[in-house]
Amino acid sequence: MKTIILASAFVAGIAAQSGAWQQCGGKGWSGATTCVSGYTCTYSNDWYSQCLPGAPAATTTTTTSTRQTTLTTSTTTAAPSSTTSTAATGKFKWLGANEAGAEFGQDTYPGRWGTEFTFPSTSAIQTLIGQGYNIFRVAFSMERLAPNTLTNTFDPAYLQNLTQTINYITSAGAYAVLDPHNFGRYYGNIITSTADFQSFWGKLATQFVSNSRVVFDTNNEYHDMDQTLVFNLNQAAINGIRAAGATSQYIFVEGNSWSGAWTWVSSGNAASLVNLKDPQNKIIYEMHQYLDSDGSGTSTACVSTDIGVQRLLAATAWLRANGKLGVLGEFAGGANSVCKTAVTGLLDHLKANSDVWTGALWWAAGPWWGDYMYGFEPPSGTGYTYYNSLLKNYLP
Repeated sequence: MKTIILASAFVAGIAAQSGAWQQCGGKGWSGATTCVSGYTCTYSNDWYSQCLPGAPAATTTTTTSTRQTTLTTSTTTAAPSSTTSTAATGKFKWLGANEAGAEFGQDTYPGRWGTEFTFPSTSAIQTLIGQGYNIFRVAFSMERLAPNTLTNTFDPAYLQNLTQTINYITSAGAYAVLDPHNFGRYYGNIITSTADFQSFWGKLATQFVSNSRVVFDTNNEYHDMDQTLVFNLNQAAINGIRAAGATSQYIFVEGNSWSGAWTWVSSGNAASLVNLKDPQNKIIYEMHQYLDSDGSGTSTACVSTDIGVQRLLAATAWLRANGKLGVLGEFAGGANSVCKTAVTGLLDHLKANSDVWTGALWWAAGPWWGDYMYGFEPPSGTGYTYYNSLLKNYLP
């Protein structure tokens, strides 16, 4: 699957012209720099230019005026509403971090708070909120919240701790994402009952029905599952949440194949999940992207300085072509110069395409990371000390 994606990123390099929405320029780009009829090669950032609808402005004729072309195209050509000056100005709705801990100890249930699992530090969260971060994805375990069966009554102690964390975040003015960090599984088995899944989500949504700063994330990183089942589970979650009366909240839906942005199209997620329905029209497609060789987020090494951009191209094109919104629910890079350049390119791409990308969340903060290579826990996490000053340049 990785080979397919990497190969597709270079198709434009052997074509005479880049196709609609495809890349046509940027640092290290060796492919076509002109577009098919009706599209113009438009500057997004130093790493990425894209074929957008419309003809170039008549007064823009040299390579050095590419940036001006972007500004002129966004105001004078007949581009669709998704390619307006929003992409040129670039502003995230959300930028924040994942908060890990309550899902730890995945082989031990129910486990003991303080031994197998923990909850996020509110003081560390407040440090990040004070700096301007405005969204936190709080991972938790479905087995601990609803022990034994998905339809069981919620464990009161675990629910209380989870609720206190969520309410702390939202009371401080930020958004809190409820993230069942279960990979489409329950006690290690693939969830197959959409009725039970809908029931679980209905009960959970009821707890936060009046809190508009809560975001519901259907499940973390479905993988190696039937694509129709992934669709049906997502739709069941949406149905359960809305039936509970939670109508003001966003819902993050995730895909198969670990919800990877770089495999979003090739995995079948694009063709399947485009058909999800929400009566409130508040679906956000959550994708994850790491920059190591297999995209797993298990190495400090990044493939190249532009890999962050390359792995988002197909997903960005899909979002725009289908009028959808996305969020990068997990991303990270090692504490080195290659990764820092790649992360910068990734964030620049998201910002330049903020008409379809709502924001991003670093993986991950949390009190138990120690010297974890991506750790974003203030004040001394490896990722925090290396990347915080960079990420703050992209705050909403």
